[in-house]
Amino acid sequence: MALIPNFFDNQRVSSIFDPFSSLDIWDPFKDLTPFISSSNSLLSGENPAFVNTRIDWRETPEAHVFKADLPGLKKEEVKVEIEDDRVLQISGQRNVEKEDKNDTWHRVERSSGKFSRRFRLPENAKMDQIKASMENGVLTVTVPKDEVEKHDVKTVEISE
Repeated sequence: MALIPNFFDNQRVSSIFDPFSSLDIWDPFKDLTPFISSSNSLLSGENPAFVNTRIDWRETPEAHVFKADLPGLKKEEVKVEIEDDRVLQISGQRNVEKEDKNDTWHRVERSSGKFSRRFRLPENAKMDQIKASMENGVLTVTVPKDEVEKHDVKTVEISE
């Protein structure tokens, strides 16, 4: 979650006050991690671009729809889980390609590693009817919504 909007890539920035925003924890050193941590070093093959998978959350009149770009992953490599406290978790892993000692690598740009994103679902989510599908590297999770009860509005007369 960015505190300062990025004007150069047309991404939507969620509000820090939005109770339904991602449960990601802000780490001021996350972009420096490959340089200062041996467990996440550039040599380990873990790339922060994949670790911080981007997910869109759209609300329609009928459902909450989550879409994640996961190019090159199979549905067996992705998990969609629901926790008791109305939390949707999307996670997975792309393994580093096996190196052959006879190969000469000129560039390694494809990302690999684990990712996990969590979202607190609103009260109107039908937790027992969630569906997920994956097509052409795009995971779509659909969370149907309960119908909102329309309350009768009663006008109260103001006396003098």
